[in-house]
Amino acid sequence: MKITSANLYMIDLPLRFPFSTSAGCLTSKDFILLSLTNEDGETGYGECSAFTTPFYTEEFRGSALLLLKDCLLPAILNQEITTPDQLQELFSGIKRNNMAKAAVDTALWDLFAKQKHQSLAAAIGGNKKQVLAGVSIGIQNSPDQLVNKVRRYVRAGYQRVKVKIKPNADYEYLKAVRDRFPGLMLMADANSAYRLGDLDKLKRLDELKLIMIEQPLEADDLLHHASLQRELTTPLCLDESINGLADAKALFQLGSGKIINIKVGRVGGLTVARQIQAFAAKNGIECWCGGMLGSGVARAADIAAAALPGYTLPNDISASSRYFFQDIITPEIVLHDGKINVPTKPGIGFGLNWDVIHRYTVKKVSL
Repeated sequence: MKITSANLYMIDLPLRFPFSTSAGCLTSKDFILLSLTNEDGETGYGECSAFTTPFYTEEFRGSALLLLKDCLLPAILNQEITTPDQLQELFSGIKRNNMAKAAVDTALWDLFAKQKHQSLAAAIGGNKKQVLAGVSIGIQNSPDQLVNKVRRYVRAGYQRVKVKIKPNADYEYLKAVRDRFPGLMLMADANSAYRLGDLDKLKRLDELKLIMIEQPLEADDLLHHASLQRELTTPLCLDESINGLADAKALFQLGSGKIINIKVGRVGGLTVARQIQAFAAKNGIECWCGGMLGSGVARAADIAAAALPGYTLPNDISASSRYFFQDIITPEIVLHDGKINVPTKPGIGFGLNWDVIHRYTVKKVSL
């Protein structure tokens, strides 16, 4: 197929509740929605999850918009594309910037699946009818406030709860949750808030029987993660450290962790996510699909990824209402007894709510 036109929508979608991490507090999810249209008039959709500032990776939304407009999209417009796998070669001269690349990759996979009259999950090799849902909770003002939040989501049916932590908002907060919910699948996400000198603080978390501690150290510090994992009984999960298949191989060889959080946006799209998942499954590394506070378009790609075999833990894929007053898809994503149904319609399996998209679009670029 040939891509004949593209549209980029910079969207500021209000969050239902502020979301706090060790890096700051978000009140809206600011992202880029990409639409790609082929010569037959079919359209595929992808999302660039880069934040407004580069606190998570080197990318931020403003730079991603320029890269998409000036480099990535011109490389594919009016080119004959047989499979989305071709993008890796077409983009090989452009280093990193995985979230911008992921928007193109997922939009092409959406188009590819629609041409094949397949669901996105089926097109990439997924075989699940439902995926396990977990929820991520930002840093709260007190342990009691955190317990109340957790109680709400447990009652809603979420099977795993992830709690954001940082120094001085960690052990007492998590212990309060563990005391109230002794059997809960509970994990902590540090977003690189600790250093190896914080070993005693992190070792103390072992007694809480967490299923994992996610990304305690800096993203580029695989070596010290390996040292830390040897000191802890709790499995380490790497997130920001894993930006491609080579990073997953390094984690395995160094022993830097036992679990990988595969985020479709962070690794550059569904193509690379599949590669990491296949390697992890072959080498006994547990995986789950993480989220980027994405809208329904990003979440649809996450559901498809989580439908692959080898995703062994509940995923950061929540109902649309967990984060947004209104999502940009229709119907919105809902929870069913702690699970989310994998769409069976062609492509991402959802329509787009253009009223919401136009209401919150702050800039549009057409190519």
